[in-house]
Amino acid sequence: MNTENPDKNEITAPNYVRANFDPSDRLAVLVRNRRRGDTLQRISTAVRIAAPQFQDWLRYKNERDGSDIYLGMNPLKPEARTRTKDDIQAIKHLYIDLDHDGSKSLAAIQQSDLVPTPSYVLSTSPDKFQVIWKVEGVTQEQAEAFLHALAREFDGDPAATDSTRVLRLPGFANKKYEEDFQVVVHAHTDRTYHTRDFRLRTDPVDSGPGRWNPSRERTAASGPRELSQSERDWAYAKRALARGLPPEEVMRDIAEFRAHEKYDPDDYAQRTVAKAQAELNSQTSSRSAGTAPANEGNREPSH
Repeated sequence: MNTENPDKNEITAPNYVRANFDPSDRLAVLVRNRRRGDTLQRISTAVRIAAPQFQDWLRYKNERDGSDIYLGMNPLKPEARTRTKDDIQAIKHLYIDLDHDGSKSLAAIQQSDLVPTPSYVLSTSPDKFQVIWKVEGVTQEQAEAFLHALAREFDGDPAATDSTRVLRLPGFANKKYEEDFQVVVHAHTDRTYHTRDFRLRTDPVDSGPGRWNPSRERTAASGPRELSQSERDWAYAKRALARGLPPEEVMRDIAEFRAHEKYDPDDYAQRTVAKAQAELNSQTSSRSAGTAPANEGNREPSH
């Protein structure tokens, strides 16, 4: 894959919004304060989001309030008041979140003949990137098949594979770490792509060990009854802890994936991991005593 117009000057947030959407497109903006566990969602038109008054509010929330700023990459229907799959009006972007060995994955994308030149590459934190392609004529079903295929092929975050996903808005600081990281974006081409430009295999394939994919939890949960979302998250936490992942990392994964669904995702993640840890401790004590926990075989789906 050849790179077109690489290393252009980084783009401001208002220009990024204007370049990617029509003025009347209704978009979701997510403002999340990790320290307090507060998440605000505002739905407005692209022209209003790019306007100075809205940008000043976002700047205040980012710089003074310590909140992270995200933008939905696919516009919503005129009547939408939430950001669900049913609310999506059109697919305008495909994307991949490179959160693991990002430079290596980015190089693989740049050298691959399976995907065209990315429209944008966002640098979101050290060695982590979000890669975006502008598209048209893509259905929601096709988009999500491509999103899963991109994550699978280039070791992307499997949690960022739905059409309602929000990505970071460039020009604002990433507040996730001890030191702020300024999110910047570089444009590489003005082209708008179609399905024929992507040569990825889109049949479902497991995303591999050690990476959380909630769809895998749903598959594992098939049985006498369908497990609830909280039960699937608890099952994931228990397996992740048993593999030796730090509790903080497991809590972060759950909180980030459920950030747009839970009122207080950090508290939810903390309680889920605490419950999973207590269950593991109970199992360890029971095995040491030569007994097995009651109903253990019925509580967690097989993996």
